[in-house]
Amino acid sequence: MLANQGYAAYANNKIMTASPAELTLMLYEGAIKFANLAIEGIDANDIQKAHNNIMKVQRIIEEFQSTLDHKYPVAKDFDEVYNYLLMRLREANIKKDKDIMEEVLKHLRTMRDTWKEVMRTAHASR
Repeated sequence: MLANQGYAAYANNKIMTASPAELTLMLYEGAIKFANLAIEGIDANDIQKAHNNIMKVQRIIEEFQSTLDHKYPVAKDFDEVYNYLLMRLREANIKKDKDIMEEVLKHLRTMRDTWKEVMRTAHASR
């Protein structure tokens, strides 16, 4: 129990001290983790586990979408990608379709890896 409290304090501190870029990366990592858990749920025919984790991925994508700054033209492109992912997640949840979740996972990994490169480039240019 005490170890759990220590980890919770550490995790909370990590979040509270993270930069916006680091928080974005954490959200991508979380979405990937939950997508993998949803796939595990589908494989195990655990409908509740699959549903709960697909919903967590959806909430993360919705958070990304809600924070888009539409004064930049690229926001429209991201909005379209997020809409597509949300549509696929809803479909995956209705059908409990592993293939759709694998597709979403592939997109999430690509976006995360791109974000890591953006962070690396920004850090190198300082």
